[in-house]
Parts: sequence; C-alpha cells; structure tokens
Amino acid sequence: MLRWIILIILIFILDFYAFQVIKTLTKSYWIYVLYWILSILVVANFAYYYFNFVRGESFTHGHGYAVAFLFTVFVPKVVLVLFMFGEDLVRIGTYLFQKFSNDTAHYNGRREFVSKIALGVAAIPFASFVYGITKGKYNFQVLKRTIYFEDLPETFDGYKITQISDIHSGSLESKEDIAFGVNLVNEQNSDVILFTGDIVNSKAEEMQEWIPVFDKLKAKDGKYSVLGNHDYGYYAYGGDVELNRKNQIEVEAVHKSIGFDLLLNENRRIEKNGEHINILGVENWGASRHFPKRGSLKEATKNIGENDFNILMSHDPSHFDYTEMELNTEDINNHDIIIDESNIINFSKHIHLTLAGHTHGMQFGIELPRLGIKWSPVKYRYPKWAGLYKKASKYLYVNRGFGYLAFPGRIGIWPEITVIELKRGTESA
Repeated sequence: MLRWIILIILIFILDFYAFQVIKTLTKSYWIYVLYWILSILVVANFAYYYFNFVRGESFTHGHGYAVAFLFTVFVPKVVLVLFMFGEDLVRIGTYLFQKFSNDTAHYNGRREFVSKIALGVAAIPFASFVYGITKGKYNFQVLKRTIYFEDLPETFDGYKITQISDIHSGSLESKEDIAFGVNLVNEQNSDVILFTGDIVNSKAEEMQEWIPVFDKLKAKDGKYSVLGNHDYGYYAYGGDVELNRKNQIEVEAVHKSIGFDLLLNENRRIEKNGEHINILGVENWGASRHFPKRGSLKEATKNIGENDFNILMSHDPSHFDYTEMELNTEDINNHDIIIDESNIINFSKHIHLTLAGHTHGMQFGIELPRLGIKWSPVKYRYPKWAGLYKKASKYLYVNRGFGYLAFPGRIGIWPEITVIELKRGTESA
C-alpha cells in the first residue's frame, strides 16, 4: 500500500510542475479547473482498480484502460516537465551570473515560446497513445521471411509456415477487428499454422466467446500449438495446484475446440512423398524464475531420428540460449520446474528452427527497417525480443504477438502474423 501512496504523491508533484506550462499559456480559470479535474479522475480511476484488485480475479478491461488513461495523460506531462526543468536550469544559471557579475538586467521569467514548444512536443506521445489504444492494437502486419537450410528435405522446399502468438483473449474487444486478423492469417494460404502460446491472460473461460472466431483458422497440414506462461492459471490462482491444474485442463480443451493440436512436450511428423519434417512443442520454459518451467526437450524429441529436420515451438525466447539459471532448494523441489536439459542451442539433437513469442515487443517501441532502426525497452530484459536470430547454425524467430496484455494498445510495435518460407540450399545460392 505504501508504495502506491508514494507513487500517487510523485504523480501529483509531476503534475503540478507540468501545470506551469498551462499557467504560462493561458489565464483561463476554467482551463485550470479542467486540467486538475482530468488529472484527479485519471489517478482516482487507476487507484480504484489497483487498490481493489483481488487475487483470483482476471485482469479486466477496466484495469487495462486504467493503465492506458494514466499513460496517455501523464507521459506527455513528463515531456512538459523535462522542458520546464531544462529552462529552470537556464534560469538558475542566469540568476547566478547576474548575482556575481553585478548585472542589473532583469530576467523576465519563463519564456512563452518554450512552453509552446514543450506543448507541441508533448502532443506527439499523446497522439501516439491515442492511436495505439484505438487503432494500433489492430494494425496487423504480415511479416515474411525466407530461411535456407542445406538439409531441408527436398519435398519441403518452399514449405510455408504461418506463426501467430500471444492471443491473450481476455484482453480482446472487437470481434470485427480480430476476425479481420484471422482472415489475414488464412489469406497467407500456408501449409501449416503454428501458435506459440498464451491463448488467455489467466483463465480458460476468457476464450469461450472467441472460439467461433479462431476456429476459422485453416491450413493444409493442420494447426499446432503450445502453452505459454499465462495458460496455467498462476496469474489468477497463484500457488493453488488444484485450481491451476483444473484451469490448464480447460485451456487444453479450448485448444481442441479451435482445432489446434496442442503439443505438451510432444512431436508430430508431417510426411510428403516419403520425406518428413518434425513439429516439436514444449510446455513453457524460460530463464525467468517467475514462470513455470515444464518444458522438456528430451520428452519432445523422443522417437525422432538423429538427422531429422526439426521445427520447435517454445513460448519463451530465453529458452533458446540461456546461459545460467539460479535454482534454490525450493525451486528444485517445485513440481513446476524441469531441469533435465540444456538450452536449445546446446541440445543433443539438432533443432533447425525455434519459434517463440512472449515478449510482445513490450507493445511499445520503434521499428524502421529501411533505416536499420529497431528498439524497444524490452530488449534490456530479452536480448532476442523480436524477429529472426541465428546462432550456431540454428534459427530463432520471435513473434511480436497477435493480441495485447495489460496496456490495451500498441505503439510502434504492431500485432504480427509471421510467414516463414523454408528453402533448400544456402541463402547466397
């Protein structure tokens, strides 16, 4: 409770400082009143949802929009504060110069044009948040990549995979927009659809109203899926093993209702003209100690040949090449942690391509491919956070997510439908 009170106090200190811009640009009493009413309502709404959050309840749309309104209103104010703070430094410097140089020139106070510039710059994040909340979260992007493998079976030369990830059905709102995204997946006419986890926010029931939308997904060779960290019920039921297990069973039933073949540390063989590739799927496994670690590469690769071509679905990209995981005694005795394997890079059987999600690209960042710009704050937590990576002749692709979580929008990092074409040979050939 104390940390929330401190946060709210800091917000209002920031708010008062930003208010100086408004005072500089207008003397209207009613604008002052509206400014403070809006600020108080946004903070009060945020406080209401988060002080009254009950463990065991789902993260609601109300919680999401409480976050969205807070960010939309206060991030631009941070910009105002930065400008005002910079000018205050100039004012202090000017005052000290006058004091010690006996200069009698009078400093005329805060310059109006600085406030106007500050307000103009602050309008940029404000507009970005408004767009991200209203349109950006449905701005589906089809990203296509071609990956070459010298040992790809000849029959599968040109084989197309569509990957989607992180539906987070508990956050979704517009059936029309989501149906558009599903149709966009189908328009890719891929051979197989692979879904890499987090079909719900916390509870299986969140997906019920969306089953008639997502069961329209289709692919010639089927639809395969895995679970993500949100699919076990931990965010609703905490450490209640019975409720978590019940929720997982219900989530598994949801996958079946959609037509997904859910792989729980399993594999499936796709055969064509006497040749085959393997689709592997592990349960959630990542470097973080805060999420369940049930994935087992050993189980998922049972009964597959040493020279087989393998495509793996693993929700968390840190599974690919983590270097260290600290386990205490409690962790080791935890039934949710499997420690029977190395990372994907060093695993004994060759895994050609790993597909992951999980990061969402933090739903915030900037990507300008033509300029080589790709940045999101999430990179400091997950170095491999979006797009294609290669290490030790193995590939990892991290999908930016189909849905959204917590913040009901996307800014600069758009919802993604990935289409990967497998080609036989080398890229330079």
